[in-house]
Amino acid sequence: MTKPKVLISDALSEAAVQIFKDRGIDVDFQPSLGKDKDKLAEIIGNYDGLAIRSATKATAKILEKATRLKVIGRAGIGVDNVEIPAATAKGIIVMNTPFGNSITTAEHAITMMLSLAREIPAADASTQAGKWEKNRFMGVEITGKVLGVIGCGNIGSIVADRALGLKMKVIAFDPFLSPERAKDLGVDKVELEDVFKRADFITLHTPLTDKTRNIIDAAAIAKMKKGVRIINCARGGLVDEQALAEALKSGQVAGAAFDVFTEEPATSNVLFGLPNVICTPHLGASTTEAQENVALQVAEQMSDYLLTGAISNAVNFPSITAEEAPKLKPFIELAEKLGSFAGQLTESNIVKVTITYEGEVAEMKIKALTSAALSGLLRPMLGDVNVVSAPVVAKERGMVVDEIVRAAESDYESLITVTVATEKGERSVSGTVFADGHPRLVDIKGIRVDAEFGKSMVYVTNEDKPGFIGKFASLLGDANVNIATFSLGRHSQGGDAIALVEIDGPMPADVLAKVQALPPVKQAKALLF
Repeated sequence: MTKPKVLISDALSEAAVQIFKDRGIDVDFQPSLGKDKDKLAEIIGNYDGLAIRSATKATAKILEKATRLKVIGRAGIGVDNVEIPAATAKGIIVMNTPFGNSITTAEHAITMMLSLAREIPAADASTQAGKWEKNRFMGVEITGKVLGVIGCGNIGSIVADRALGLKMKVIAFDPFLSPERAKDLGVDKVELEDVFKRADFITLHTPLTDKTRNIIDAAAIAKMKKGVRIINCARGGLVDEQALAEALKSGQVAGAAFDVFTEEPATSNVLFGLPNVICTPHLGASTTEAQENVALQVAEQMSDYLLTGAISNAVNFPSITAEEAPKLKPFIELAEKLGSFAGQLTESNIVKVTITYEGEVAEMKIKALTSAALSGLLRPMLGDVNVVSAPVVAKERGMVVDEIVRAAESDYESLITVTVATEKGERSVSGTVFADGHPRLVDIKGIRVDAEFGKSMVYVTNEDKPGFIGKFASLLGDANVNIATFSLGRHSQGGDAIALVEIDGPMPADVLAKVQALPPVKQAKALLF
């Protein structure tokens, strides 16, 4: 049997190279190759595995040449340098190491906070320049100060723990953080507005999504304490940098420490040169230990897959066997889209998720289906959640996840129902897979519907009133929004009703606002799948 062959095109540790060799895998170690796209494209067809860091760009053009590639392993969490749809279309598993950098990144955030509090970088530069400006650098203590953590997942919870050890008061905003988990961490779970109003220091630890982009903008800064200090070691784009620069100049914000920027590499930025700002070049994961950990982890994961077929931390496929894949695939797609549907409509803290499997699907590997449903549910808020990490992320946030398996009790051979309980109420959505292999929505909040999942959809709940559908459709037509499909359902005449519309392209925000303003409308949301 021919040995699998792996190309390492970025700088991984020698220990990682040795793991491949010890497991019986041929290794071609070319740590500078990732920067040469043409050379990579020329030779990629000779390998079964590709191990990378951030320098290698696994684009669709390169993947076209990867005729025997089975797995890409990214030593680190971010897979922005891999075109996931292109890899998935070719059946290439993409793995990452989502938790290998957590401690290092959390420690960097704490270091930035302490440096900011005592103006360490400026004081160092002044002293080494031969000055002795003892009275110029008047810092602040952190003991007893309030630290506001935005995003209390894996990294945010470590930051909170370290801050509590420094005798700070920690408050946290995270829609997926349960009161029980907050109590275990020793933090107060609060709303985002409370973080703005109460915190002396604010640190961000959330992914960049449509909901979190510019989560700190001019309006948010205006609500903060005068003299607040802001730390961002998560993602560029979470803070409106121009608004922050103005607030730093005015004194509303006393200081900022940033490791990430909207545009990277950041060779220029509106924050650069301000006296009360500390900037580092995306060093969150840059420690010897973290680099070693993720390199060893990705080598082990790739070896397991190439030698045994075991899949770990895959971002584009669940952990299932080759025999199960064909039958499970359409139900995995269904579960993920049902979760995404519920997640895009959920704006308050999720307390419990119940996933019910009825009929033939109840006999399949439901753990993979549950992971898919959770990834769809969590991704609208958390961004880079995948089918492997989703159960861990849900557990970290104290979410209760129940699976119910039962014989068919409906008109469908197989039925999956995702029920999400929040602090404000409960919502259920059900779907099935028909003989054509396409997932279908068949029930929303107890109202029967029949709709395929489109890429862009508009979901409307309203009172069943004559003339509404005509007004709704006319409004879309007047705005040049083309309707692809239109599905309706209602509880009873004059009762609650649902309209689910697939449209060509994203829903314009101004048009959505007009839909929301129609008199019988209770809720209108634009959904993307």
